[in-house]
Amino acid sequence: MKTRAAVLWDRNQPWSVEEIDLDPPKAGEVLVKLIHTGMCHSDDHAVTGDMPTILPMVGGHEGAGIVEEVGEGVTALKPGDHVVPMFIPACGQCRWCAQGRSNLCDVGGTLMMGIGLDGTTRLHARGQDVFTMCFLSTFSQYAVMNEHSLVKIPDDIPLDAAALVGCGVTTGYGSAVNTAKVQPGETVVVVGIGGVGAAAVQGARIAGAEQILAVDPVEFKRDQAKTFGATHTAASVADAVELLKEITPGGMMADAAIYTVGIARGDEIAGLMSLVSKGGRVVVTAVSPMEDTQVTMSLFELTIWQKELRGTLFGAANGRKEIPTLLRLYQSGQLMLDEMITNRYTLDTINEGYKDMHAGVNIRGVIDLDHG
Repeated sequence: MKTRAAVLWDRNQPWSVEEIDLDPPKAGEVLVKLIHTGMCHSDDHAVTGDMPTILPMVGGHEGAGIVEEVGEGVTALKPGDHVVPMFIPACGQCRWCAQGRSNLCDVGGTLMMGIGLDGTTRLHARGQDVFTMCFLSTFSQYAVMNEHSLVKIPDDIPLDAAALVGCGVTTGYGSAVNTAKVQPGETVVVVGIGGVGAAAVQGARIAGAEQILAVDPVEFKRDQAKTFGATHTAASVADAVELLKEITPGGMMADAAIYTVGIARGDEIAGLMSLVSKGGRVVVTAVSPMEDTQVTMSLFELTIWQKELRGTLFGAANGRKEIPTLLRLYQSGQLMLDEMITNRYTLDTINEGYKDMHAGVNIRGVIDLDHG
């Protein structure tokens, strides 16, 4: 069949919106009609090369849609089901899935190779194969995905809100709840208020944090952070350090800091460590370019003050459990998803949407996929 999609043909080039060919689903696969897709920074990392994807590629890994067709052997899903794709599949069989750590599923080992789980691609354009983003490619009206990547959701959940939990919201919320392990009464700092950071603020609030300090140089994002639960804001890490000395008992600093900026830099880790108290936790959620291998921090402080530096992937979430939980929190009014959608775009305006992201005017941009 034919589908319209946004293709990245080369690094540092605009997304090209064009008609491409899509093969039917094979055994274990599902054809999904995508209705909405979020504009995550990770797809922009593919543009810049900070994330090592194979080109040409149809981008997108945060979306929601409706099952159109299922391949041989698929029994958990049927046409008409509403689904959220997970950017990391969960096979349910490997060691990590068995431990409830499906964000580390072995099937995700070839995540950036741009192929299906059988080693081939279903996408073709201009007479050649086109690869996928995270087994998904949600920057398309239709996509073929493996059943391991899909979570069925209730039909009454708005699909634009549901799209956000496929990556950004689950990653941010989980960074606070699962990895930072925020406890009631704690003070938490979130550095970087985009889609992931806004969700981290909400995770800290829902977990019971007493004080949540949102750090971002963009005034609009600081203001938005207050909507999601931030009690204080600062324009820089240096400003946050001084503020924490004032608002924590005896100037003891924060219990946890979560790093959710667009691009992680090793020379910023020392500053992050300075935000937390003795025994404090620093969580690095932001993606760093693969070639960056140098980190600046005090190892003396790490040991003597028993601080912790933790990495996290997909918010350390068990997606099949976490995604339905987050959507229930949304339905109960505790998790704000509609408010995170700052602007809406079409496939044809995707490049404008990423310009807006870089300009700091979006918490999360969402593409409404036109099937008319």
